[in-house]
Amino acid sequence: MTAGKRLAVLGAGAVGGAVVDLAAAYGHTVVAFADSASAVVDAGGIDADAAVDRKAAEGHVGDDDPEDVLHADYDVLVEATPTTLGDAEPGFSHLRTALERDRHVVLANKGPVAERYADVRELEHDSEGEVRFEAAVGGAIPIVSTVEDLGPSRVTAARGVLNGTANFILSRMAAEGIDYEHVLAEAQDLGVAEADPTFDVEGTDAALKCVILANVLAAGDREFTLSDADVEGITNVPGSALELAAEDGRTVRLVGEATREGIRVGPRLVPGNAALAVTGTRNIVQLETDYAGQLNLSGRGAGGEPTASAVLGDVGRLG
Repeated sequence: MTAGKRLAVLGAGAVGGAVVDLAAAYGHTVVAFADSASAVVDAGGIDADAAVDRKAAEGHVGDDDPEDVLHADYDVLVEATPTTLGDAEPGFSHLRTALERDRHVVLANKGPVAERYADVRELEHDSEGEVRFEAAVGGAIPIVSTVEDLGPSRVTAARGVLNGTANFILSRMAAEGIDYEHVLAEAQDLGVAEADPTFDVEGTDAALKCVILANVLAAGDREFTLSDADVEGITNVPGSALELAAEDGRTVRLVGEATREGIRVGPRLVPGNAALAVTGTRNIVQLETDYAGQLNLSGRGAGGEPTASAVLGDVGRLG
């Protein structure tokens, strides 16, 4: 059994808060925790409940400076700040600081491995620390670790439904015959969609996950970024398209595909009884392999506790 680790957690949203809340159940100690404007640091272990409660009640986790977290005495930095595009900052700099201190990094933030994969691997090569990022692709679903176990060279493609918000909207459109705008408003009321859903409904989130998978499959032979992806979202899918698909026993899903040659994301017709026709916020990934055939991995692709379980699973894989 892996010995307990000292964790420093950057990001106090749903995922970061859940990591802090669940760490003890996995045998780990949180010694530092930061939101964008404050932090709490305690070498003996922070009071997780107090920090999470204070964030909810007062909007900040403590009285320390967030920079203090990067320089705390930890074994693993959990980077759970919001994903940013382009230079992937500040997540990339957080990762670099930890690796330069020979600490491990576990990412829930997609930016560094979607936009600067080669830079991440170069920093990792020069460090005693290791970078893991299961939580950045499909929440609780063990996609990256499964590819690693099979061997990236033995996996020819990964395709699937990788955004719960888009899938909820398409599922409801198909089930109720309602147009996109009405279902989006419902999803926002339920908290399934953000107030600004652009990242999800335009396919960017699914594309970033596919970019990460393409980088894993390429195994350093080629680097992919979001600019390499062919992306189309669901905003122009009419309710009539779903009705016509249903008449033929099919439905529409936002499907992403990653191979060593490239990334494509867009609405696709799929058989209504096919594995890819998952409903609601559920995610699924199909791995095409040389010797194991097609493997289907499905589960909760987002949310605080499911994603935190992937983060803490990665912590457990570290030496």
